[in-house]
Amino acid sequence: MKLKPTSCAVALFSSAFLAFGLYHVHSFSGVTEGGVLGMTLLLEHWLHISPAVSGFVMNAVCYAAGWRLLGRAFIGYSAVAAAGFSLAYKIFEQFPPLWPGLAELPLAASVLGAVFVGVGAGLCVRVGGATGGDDALAMCLARMTGWDIQWIYLLSDFSVLALSVSYIPLERIGWSVLTVVLSGQIIGVIQKVGRKDF
Repeated sequence: MKLKPTSCAVALFSSAFLAFGLYHVHSFSGVTEGGVLGMTLLLEHWLHISPAVSGFVMNAVCYAAGWRLLGRAFIGYSAVAAAGFSLAYKIFEQFPPLWPGLAELPLAASVLGAVFVGVGAGLCVRVGGATGGDDALAMCLARMTGWDIQWIYLLSDFSVLALSVSYIPLERIGWSVLTVVLSGQIIGVIQKVGRKDF
């Protein structure tokens, strides 16, 4: 397996961009994400486990489950992204939030959070990896069940959002649904516009 240095750099940048948004927007605004990202915030709230740790562990489990199906290059770029995310998040945790007032602006938090997630995840997927294990898990489940992958993503996201009602008010979950939908659309746009190989 030979990984391209430029693609590795994009994977690192995209995961750091995502970690920045998750820390400065989602973790302080009460607007969350679905999938692994949302689960890291849930675990942080209830068990005080840093997303730098829980994200790495959950992603590693998802990647291990799907490495044969997805190929070595995908796993390589995803490993770079997962390590980059955990390192970047740990660094960002050392500083106070940039926008603590976002908790009072849920629409702004939803849109801004979607941009960070959509661009971060979209760029990484574009170079052949993933910032989170959601992609690996969703592809495996799609193959095992025969379901379309978008329904598996949706089920995963809404399952985590349903659990998040345990610490996020219901009206905030509505804003989280908006974030999930917008970030998915941004990922799709990034995949299509001006496609080039890195």
